[in-house]
Amino acid sequence: MSNEISDAVAAKAFHRLVAHLQHRKDVQNIDLMGHSGFCRNCLADWIMEADNESGGSMDKEAARAIIHGMPMQQWKKNYQSPASDEQLAKMKESVAKNA
Repeated sequence: MSNEISDAVAAKAFHRLVAHLQHRKDVQNIDLMGHSGFCRNCLADWIMEADNESGGSMDKEAARAIIHGMPMQQWKKNYQSPASDEQLAKMKESVAKNA
């Protein structure tokens, strides 16, 4: 069995992931970080980096607006709650596992 995924399949799965994250505004980025070691902002950074490596000039705010479905500041105002000490500790532990 190969681990290779075609670009078309990867793109379709990626679009579904972005739609899912945009729909699940109830899930905080800090919780995503605590459980998986990445969040919406990380995904946006990866998009920006891939675009820039391909000759584009996307900036962080444009990439985050794509992933959040709105400007980052609006998303934070409408949906982000303050992180608890427990959430911050879990995130720190999870991110330490990243390669």
